Amino acid sequence: MALAAAVALIAVWGANFSIQKHLLNLLSPSGFLWLRYLIMPLCALVMMRWTYGRFFPPLPRKDIIALAGLGFIGHSVHVGLVTFGIHWSTPFSSSVILACGPLFTLFILRWQGHERLHKGQVLGVSVAFVGVLLFLSEKLINDDLRATGGDLVLLLSSFLFSYYTVSVKPLIEKHGSILTMGYATLLGGLPLMLACMPTGVQVDWLALGWQEWALLFWSVLISAFAGWWVWGWLNAVRGVARTAPMMYLIPPVAGLFAWVLTGEQFSGVKLLGAGVALVGVAWAQFARASQRNKPS
Repeated sequence: MALAAAVALIAVWGANFSIQKHLLNLLSPSGFLWLRYLIMPLCALVMMRWTYGRFFPPLPRKDIIALAGLGFIGHSVHVGLVTFGIHWSTPFSSSVILACGPLFTLFILRWQGHERLHKGQVLGVSVAFVGVLLFLSEKLINDDLRATGGDLVLLLSSFLFSYYTVSVKPLIEKHGSILTMGYATLLGGLPLMLACMPTGVQVDWLALGWQEWALLFWSVLISAFAGWWVWGWLNAVRGVARTAPMMYLIPPVAGLFAWVLTGEQFSGVKLLGAGVALVGVAWAQFARASQRNKPS
């Protein structure tokens, strides 16, 4: 059942790049973000009420402050940058760039002194870097500054999400994922919702048809909110080591949906760069796991 859920989740996340691209063109990034952070906090409150019997379960003040700061990085800044990056770039490019997140996690762990880089990891990072440069080269040659800028914004957002993931882990271990994600969503998404309010209230929401509303709720509730809960459950049931490699299936799935739904075209250079980048990311990640499992 867990494997079936993982395959379904990869399909949902892969399709969401094209769905979100359509919604961003329809509503504008700010309009989409305003609605998202009206809905997501309500979902977090319902989840905490259902689990703990209270809308605001008690937490130590210092942990609430920490979650407010980390939530701001993970939601307001990271999600905001991802949304604008997808709007400026393409669905397939977005999925490939965001798949580089494990590299930033590796650098952050090294920077914080938790791990040191080994030869296999350095080689994997180097291969991934060459792949990213190759992937971006076509846009640079064609002087497509908008798409290139979108990809660079996505790289920055990927770094921020890795920082959030590493930094929030102790709080998840202390309070559980429901409380941690709930308060991070409530507190961290509020600044972005307020910043996007002027644009959001100007959108003619009543003019949207049922198809657009269905896509909105699919993107916000199914892909974003429910998707991360399923991902947490999968890591608990199958283990992180067995679940993490499935993330590398997202770019091919996203590319297939982008080709079918949006007509996105892929040159040989772009596909080669994407393949080299993903191989490098996987190499660095698996080299890390292999080194960790070696007997001392």
